[in-house]
Amino acid sequence: MKRHSIGLLPGDGIGREVVPAARRVLEQVAATHHVPLSFEEYDWGSDYYFQHGVMMPMDALDRLRTHDAILLGAVGHPHVPDHITLNGMLLPIRRAFDLYANVRPAYLYEGVASPLSGYEPGSIDMVVVRENTEGEYANIGGYLYHHLPSEVAVQTSVFTRAGCERIIRFAFDLARRRDRKRRVASITKSNAQGYGMVLWDRVFREVAADYPDITTESLLVDAAAMNFVRRPASFDVVVASNLFGDILSDLSAIVTGSIGLAPSANLDPRRLAPSLFEPVHGSAPDIAGKGLANPLGTILAAAMLRDHLGATSAAAAVEFAVRQVLAAGSTLTADVGGTASTADVTGAVLAALDEGNE
Repeated sequence: MKRHSIGLLPGDGIGREVVPAARRVLEQVAATHHVPLSFEEYDWGSDYYFQHGVMMPMDALDRLRTHDAILLGAVGHPHVPDHITLNGMLLPIRRAFDLYANVRPAYLYEGVASPLSGYEPGSIDMVVVRENTEGEYANIGGYLYHHLPSEVAVQTSVFTRAGCERIIRFAFDLARRRDRKRRVASITKSNAQGYGMVLWDRVFREVAADYPDITTESLLVDAAAMNFVRRPASFDVVVASNLFGDILSDLSAIVTGSIGLAPSANLDPRRLAPSLFEPVHGSAPDIAGKGLANPLGTILAAAMLRDHLGATSAAAAVEFAVRQVLAAGSTLTADVGGTASTADVTGAVLAALDEGNE
C-alpha cells in the first residue's frame, strides 16, 4: 500500500497534547495493519503569531498541499482575538483547499452517559454535515466610522446555488451510504433570512427529488435545537449552513456525552487537495498543559482520516479500540466521569489495539 504523508498541526492549547496522542495511535495501527504513514509537524498557531505576527507562514498552504491529509489539534488563545486565530489559520486552509464538507458524527457509546435520560448506547447516532466554505463564515463586510461613536459594522453571508447544492447532495449520498434511518434533515432560518436561506430551502427540495428513497424534513434552527434535545434519536444526517452546523454539532456532541469525544472531517470529496481532520473541541486553555484533555475525539478523527485514505480496516480497529476503552469505564477523563489523564487514556487505546491484534 502507498505510504501516506500526514501533516500535523497541533496548534494551540490542548491540541499540543491530543495530536501527539493520536499520532501514537496512528503509528501503532499503521505498523499492525501494514498501512505505512509518514508525518511532518508544523509549529504554527498562536505561539507562531506571537513571534511573527501571523498564524502561519506565507508558504503554509503550499507546504500543506504536499500531504495526503492533515490532522489538526485546536486553534485559539486567550490573548489573541478569535477572529485572528480562526481567519489566520483554519479558515484559509478550508477555503484554499475547498474543503466544503464538514462532517461531524455524534454517537452515544456504551459506557458514556447522555445528559438526557432514557437513551441506550447506539440510540443516538447522527451526523451533522456542515457547509464549510461560504454562508455566514464568508467574512465579507466592513466598518464605517470605525471606532467612532456612530460606528457601523456590515457582515454579509454568502449562499450560492452551487455551494448549497453540493453540500446538500453530499448529505443525501451520505445518508445512503450509512444506510441507517435514511433520513436527511435540512436546517435553516428562512423565515428571517429571506434570500440566502430561501435559496437553500429551494435547492434542498430540488435535490431531494433525486433521492426518493430518503425521508426528509426541513426545520428552522430554533426548532432543530429543541428537537436535538427532545428527540435526538430521530436524526440521521443533518445538513446545515456554516454557522448553524457549527452550533448544532456542538449540541449533538453534548447529548452524546461530551464534546471531548467528537471528531470531525473537513473534506474535499473530489480529492484534489488534502482533507483536514480535527476534534470538535477547542483549545481549552483552562486545562492546557495539565494532562486532563480527552484525546478520544482526536483519535476518532484520526480514524476518519485513515478511512478517508482507504485504510478501512485500520480505521475500524481504532474505532473499536475506543469503544472498548469507553465500555470498560476504568480509564476515562473527567469530561466523561473519570479521573484518568490524557496519557492514561491514550495508553488504554494502544493496549486495546494490541489485544485486538493478538
